[in-house]
Amino acid sequence: MADEDEALSGVDERVRRIGLNEAVFRQVNERIEEIADNFGLADSLDLVCECGGASCTRRIEINRADYERLRSDSTKFAIVSGHEIPDVEEVVERHKSYVVVRKTARDAKDVAEATDER
Repeated sequence: MADEDEALSGVDERVRRIGLNEAVFRQVNERIEEIADNFGLADSLDLVCECGGASCTRRIEINRADYERLRSDSTKFAIVSGHEIPDVEEVVERHKSYVVVRKTARDAKDVAEATDER
């Protein structure tokens, strides 16, 4: 945690807050995927939107292989369409129940990388 705090110390507070919200949702989704693996559940995952909105409770359905591909880049997140924050990220993929965004702002990239558990 100290390394994460140090890495984020010079980051714009608004971007930091957005990034930390996204990181929490990403961690929740990692646990959902882990549980699905442990119980041998279907290839489709029912995940929470990984947007920067702290109160967001929207869900997205994503194929497990697509989620793994998305997670191979710590600057990408799966969110409900319309939840993107244009000055922080850009939409790079559109799917039926979600879009994939990539962080474009330097501070946003730093937060995404510093909070990625993988």
